[in-house]
Amino acid sequence: MKNFKRTLKNPVFFVSSILLFALVALASIAPGATESLFSSIQERIVGNAGWFYVLTVAIILLCTLYLGYSRFGEIKLGPDHSQPDYSLPSWFAMLFSAGIGIGLLFFGVAEPVMHYLNPPKGEPGDIHAAKEALNLTFFHWGLHAWAIYAIVGLALAYYGYRHGAPLTLRSTLYPLLGKRIYGPIGDSVDIFAVLGTILGVATSLGYGVSQINAGLGYLIDLPESTLTQLVIIVVITACAMISVMSGLDKGIRRLSEINMILALALLLFVIVLGSTVHIIQMIVQNTGNYLSQLVEKTFNLYAYDPTDWMGGWTIFYWGWWISWSPFVGMFIARISRGRTIRQFVSGVLFVPAGFTFIWMTTFGNSAIDIINNEGMALANAIDENNAVALFKFLEHFPMTEFISGICVVMIVIFFVTSADSGALVVNMLSSGGNDNTPTWLRVYWTSMIGFIAGMLLVSGGLGALQTATIASAFPFAIILLFVTAALIKSLRIDLIKKQTIGQNAVNGALVNLNSAQVHWHERLDTITQLPKAKAVEQFIETTVKHALDKVAERMNKLGFDANVETRQRSCSITVGHGPEIDFLYLVKLRYLDRPDFGGVHRHTKSDEQNEVYFRADVYLREGGQDYDLMGFSEEAIINDVIDQYERHRQFLDIIR
Repeated sequence: MKNFKRTLKNPVFFVSSILLFALVALASIAPGATESLFSSIQERIVGNAGWFYVLTVAIILLCTLYLGYSRFGEIKLGPDHSQPDYSLPSWFAMLFSAGIGIGLLFFGVAEPVMHYLNPPKGEPGDIHAAKEALNLTFFHWGLHAWAIYAIVGLALAYYGYRHGAPLTLRSTLYPLLGKRIYGPIGDSVDIFAVLGTILGVATSLGYGVSQINAGLGYLIDLPESTLTQLVIIVVITACAMISVMSGLDKGIRRLSEINMILALALLLFVIVLGSTVHIIQMIVQNTGNYLSQLVEKTFNLYAYDPTDWMGGWTIFYWGWWISWSPFVGMFIARISRGRTIRQFVSGVLFVPAGFTFIWMTTFGNSAIDIINNEGMALANAIDENNAVALFKFLEHFPMTEFISGICVVMIVIFFVTSADSGALVVNMLSSGGNDNTPTWLRVYWTSMIGFIAGMLLVSGGLGALQTATIASAFPFAIILLFVTAALIKSLRIDLIKKQTIGQNAVNGALVNLNSAQVHWHERLDTITQLPKAKAVEQFIETTVKHALDKVAERMNKLGFDANVETRQRSCSITVGHGPEIDFLYLVKLRYLDRPDFGGVHRHTKSDEQNEVYFRADVYLREGGQDYDLMGFSEEAIINDVIDQYERHRQFLDIIR
């Protein structure tokens, strides 16, 4: 796939902006009628297609596990030689902040209590209801949710970083649509993703400011009013602008790491000062209950005993995760370059889900114990306003005001990182996958999130657009199934190519060296020399380039489209194959640490100052091939190019 350049003349930016303003205007002018319309659509989807949501999410979870722990797991999300851009702690922190961080603070206490007091079946408030409350909470926030995010992120990272496609949603459909993704169909997919991301983040921000307002009201008696909440939205938007202008590394990463540290501290605070042993027992038992009932819960539609609970909870959650998946999936892809598919699936599925289970048990079970032992005051407060659930819960612990203040800071940071990462994602969608865009464009999308949240808060249209966002999950669920099928097909092709090309390329290169009738003295010199950068650069600019020029000249005479490109410290040849996968052979300067010859090599002062040596390494589309051409003759290089091209042709024959 070829990278394509996008400017603001593309339809994604303008059409998305126009549609957003139109939807906000509609929801603001007639919020009741708009919410009624979308609610009617949502009710029909739940009533007639709930089974489709259940099957879709189950298929996605199974396929994600299959991709992670089958032979596909060793494929890298990037060239074979690539390394992860972020350390594991930073990666986990950003996953946590973008995916569910704010949800844990909002629902960590409230949801288990609500299930405990109003279970789908059985008597409220008994032991069975307590077990089921945490089981259902785990189910809604566990592996299924993260599998939806993972499949989108996996597809985007694979096509974007391994095949050079734009890091936009359209790229995931390339195996099905081919180059048509660069036309109106692809534009429509990206516009859909922009709308879902902006509306999802904006409505979450609009609803979430109530929790910040409640926390500040608890701490400093700040009145809960629309004006107060508008001011909070302005402050969060301004902070998000500063973060988004700072870039991913300085903004989102640092804020995510700070919040992860604060979240761990808060979690340990509740575990240590609460019923420590009981909480640990509950974590183990709740996890076991979740795993033992995973299949039953996954496919339970309450068909034999119908209840409205299914649509109000499980289908609502599946729709919400699906509607958020373009945003979260793209952000996860953006931070996951260089990891293998197995690392990606393990990290995205199990680490956030595991942390969620510990968090929900710690806060949920502790809240249920408080209700059982100290009366219904906490339950009544949650029932009246679940935004205050966390703060009312913390009243039962020491240093209440201080800890509540920390929670307010965490909530603000989570909303800042959500708005920041949402603006980053939309910025890439509206510019063809490019995240190196003008500052004003990033500020524009951040401002759009804050503007929409404020407008809907004032007009009362938040419910309408939240319902619209969830209803949009139905068509995107269909798209996700196609994305999953296309990804499996592409990975199979990738493995075939890896096996075809990987027929001991190093041995092939040595055969070429032998066939060039190089004297054994020269061969030994080639093996043992530790050349400097200037020598390798000169070799690439002369010997390698001359060899590739000869191959390109001959290929063009044979009717192929072959081009040689010279860049700083590299030279490559590309042979076009029309709609099929092009052939790329690149020779690039690479440095490695000097080997230790155990005293055989006589070190000089210059050697001590230069602890590296340089190679002319071969790279194909899949990445580095781990062999060095330095010292090869033109004839040997030509033979190596032809060998690699022959394997590429064999690969194309296999996949046709």
